[in-house]
Amino acid sequence: MPDPGKLDELARRLAAAVPPGARAIGEDLEKSFRAMLQSAFAQLDLVTREEFDAQSRVLARTRELLERLEGRVARLEEAAGLREPEAGRAGEGRGAGRG
Repeated sequence: MPDPGKLDELARRLAAAVPPGARAIGEDLEKSFRAMLQSAFAQLDLVTREEFDAQSRVLARTRELLERLEGRVARLEEAAGLREPEAGRAGEGRGAGRG
């Protein structure tokens, strides 16, 4: 959900954009705009920037761990004779184009 202060500011801007003749009902319009915006944003599955950034960090750490584990499994398989040795180490070159 967006910051309530930003939502109020957007509602004020919308109310200010109403033609001068209709501004007499400006406060009512602002309340109506605010309610409409809150309803519209509530229907969207939004997250805050902080939540998004936190999940991005978790995803980056998870990718790093996965790549290390893939390399470890490849080395164990090589040692057990279950896999032919690769020219480069497993995990190298991975992640290109991810972002």
